[in-house]
Amino acid sequence: MPSVRPYRVEDAADLARICLATADNGGDATGQLDDDDILPELFVLPYVTRHPDLAFILCSDDDRPIGYIVGTDDTSAFEAWFGAEWWPRNAQRWPMPASFTTRTAGMIAYGYSRGHASAAEFAKFPAELHIDLLPEGQGAGWGRVLIGHLAAALRERGVAGVRAGVSKENPGALAFYPRVGFENIASDERSQTFGLPLD
Repeated sequence: MPSVRPYRVEDAADLARICLATADNGGDATGQLDDDDILPELFVLPYVTRHPDLAFILCSDDDRPIGYIVGTDDTSAFEAWFGAEWWPRNAQRWPMPASFTTRTAGMIAYGYSRGHASAAEFAKFPAELHIDLLPEGQGAGWGRVLIGHLAAALRERGVAGVRAGVSKENPGALAFYPRVGFENIASDERSQTFGLPLD
């Protein structure tokens, strides 16, 4: 039976693999960008680097990671760190594109655009999460369990609420968040943001 445990540094490669395998609106995004490392560098590895204590791993019977939840307790501070310290490490590998006509260019440009979130924007829901499960970890309530682990850790820090953004092309995620207690807090043409009060 699967189980949940805290993140370990040696899990990083497995989390990058899971991120990539679920990044196409829940499906496998392998090969969709010019470099498969871009998506994990945006959406999972910076979180476990800055907040390893806010990362929880869903493991199979043999302790193989099959899902995760990662997050930050302060999105504004995290984005500032991402823009100033994390993404600039990749400047030589992925320079700012001259045009944004490809998905790869768009994702790289997104990395460069981060770092300017205001604290006021996140006053009610200052924390942020990313959760991904491989198919073998889905459909048995483990997503709810992972949310519970992170929510408990954030409550211990006195965090008022946590948010999660999803693509409107991901019906599974759009259905998941309301089912586990999140409310719709923002929406645009492409994405939906959900929030869970913690106080």
